[in-house]
Amino acid sequence: MITLFIKELKSFFSSLTGYIVIIVFLIVNGLFLWVFPGDFNVLESGYATLESFFIIAPWVFLFLVPAVTMRMIAEEKRTGTIELLLTRPLSEFEIIFAKFSAGVLLVIFSLIPCLIYFMTVFLLGNPPGNIDTGGTWGSFIGLFFLATVYVSIGVFASSLSENQIIAFIIAVLFSFFFFIGFEYISSIDFFGNLQEYVLNLGIKEHYSSMSRGVLDSRDMVYFVLVDGLFIMFTRLVLQSRKW
Repeated sequence: MITLFIKELKSFFSSLTGYIVIIVFLIVNGLFLWVFPGDFNVLESGYATLESFFIIAPWVFLFLVPAVTMRMIAEEKRTGTIELLLTRPLSEFEIIFAKFSAGVLLVIFSLIPCLIYFMTVFLLGNPPGNIDTGGTWGSFIGLFFLATVYVSIGVFASSLSENQIIAFIIAVLFSFFFFIGFEYISSIDFFGNLQEYVLNLGIKEHYSSMSRGVLDSRDMVYFVLVDGLFIMFTRLVLQSRKW
């Protein structure tokens, strides 16, 4: 499994995919935070906060993560190497988890440089250091967990088709639905007293909770369960090839 994990990681950086993802993530967020005028601009807001970053980043990841994961299994199926993988002494779970872990590590690599944003706002504060450190670190952790869900969804979408574009579209739609879909559904009067439960099925509610600096174990368990759910779905798709 470790060999497959390293192979996936190498494929990201040998084909420039990993570098492009990290650079695009930094540039898009940087432009909104420091260059483009508007509500997201940190300098124009007059407050030492990275709230804008944590609003924009999930939307950037919504497209970047599927772009990375769309080839993971789809390409294996298109070239026929998935059959070779399945004949090796690796279970479907180990194959999926190796690919999932490689995607998660790439997310970590893209988040680490964003600490520059934190240090910049930290130093720009009046006085320096006048920033909600707890809320900021909670938001970073929440953003990481949110991105892991995107990765698990992306790997699942990649298992559904040999076409990478189709896998990308499916991953974006699923990620979009899990991010804000349940929020809109919960607003329908039909659900009545169940609105809160429906709202808690979505990513955004748990991400927002962690962004307040309160690391509730229930939020972390939610993200882990959703990751596990899509990994299980992906395993079922691969197993269906034997039926």
